[in-house]
Amino acid sequence: MIKVLSSIVIIVLLTAVSAQKLSAHNHGVKSEKQAENVVKFRKSLLQLVRSNMGPLGAMAKGNIPYDAGVMNVNAMRIEQLGLMMEDYFVKDTSSFDVSTKAKSEIWANFEDFSSKATDMVNAATALQEVALEEDEGSYRSAIGKLGGTCKACHDDYKEE
Repeated sequence: MIKVLSSIVIIVLLTAVSAQKLSAHNHGVKSEKQAENVVKFRKSLLQLVRSNMGPLGAMAKGNIPYDAGVMNVNAMRIEQLGLMMEDYFVKDTSSFDVSTKAKSEIWANFEDFSSKATDMVNAATALQEVALEEDEGSYRSAIGKLGGTCKACHDDYKEE
């Protein structure tokens, strides 16, 4: 009996959390000004990802020297930024005329978008491990996997 009640409580709580997330997603944005602010913050988040990926990409291509410390710090930052991605994209701005490269498919496929953000977090975590091990033999591959998660999201959800 206790197991059944515990299961019911867990199901109710999970349903409530999912409904709350879905509700926040469905409410979207109420004004053009709010949409502009949401997009401004999103762009800032993505600029930070870009500024941390830049040196990693240059390192993987051999354009700058291998540096495990930079790799670790930048991967840690990208991991943290990736954890924020869903929060900064949950509000649907697609019905407003704002300057953005975000495709409306983000909100039509938000679960997939969120999954891609999780992939980025996981790849950033894996890169940190490679950096801490100072594994020069596999750092290029780990950076490539992280960059691949960015590309996967861009392919589906960013206007070029």
